[in-house]
Amino acid sequence: MLAAPLRTLVRPTFSLAARPAFAPRLASLRGYATKRFTPEHEYVAFDKDSNVGTVGITDYAQKSLGDVVFVELPAVGSAVKQGEQIGAVESVKAASDIYAPVGGEVTEVNEALNDAPNLLNKAAETDGWLCKIRLTDPKEFDALLAPEAYEKLTEDDDH
Repeated sequence: MLAAPLRTLVRPTFSLAARPAFAPRLASLRGYATKRFTPEHEYVAFDKDSNVGTVGITDYAQKSLGDVVFVELPAVGSAVKQGEQIGAVESVKAASDIYAPVGGEVTEVNEALNDAPNLLNKAAETDGWLCKIRLTDPKEFDALLAPEAYEKLTEDDDH
């Protein structure tokens, strides 16, 4: 007989009044790494705290390319300018140059792509990233396409 009243006492209760304490922390997490796109189907996931952008090709691009067989990556430490060629992707269908969506210094490359270039097909926008660039001008990131604009661009390309 005591079990029912104890369950009621132990059950946590939340009210809307308790939520504002969490709101600032959640709002800051939302902006932690934001993603923007180029019309040429590259993306940058930008971490404003570290000023580093993770660069890759979009899922739309990898589907267009088909099975990826080779990836050429930029050299770590190289300085790149926005719009400059930083690598290439070869597939069974075609080869495509990769252009820097932002300018800066290449701080890291995804070495896993050397042994498994098909990682671009499996997870283009997550594990299949190409390189990381420390931005020289974060305004270049802000000028790229927002997710909604990129989605509209790809929808228009499909028609």
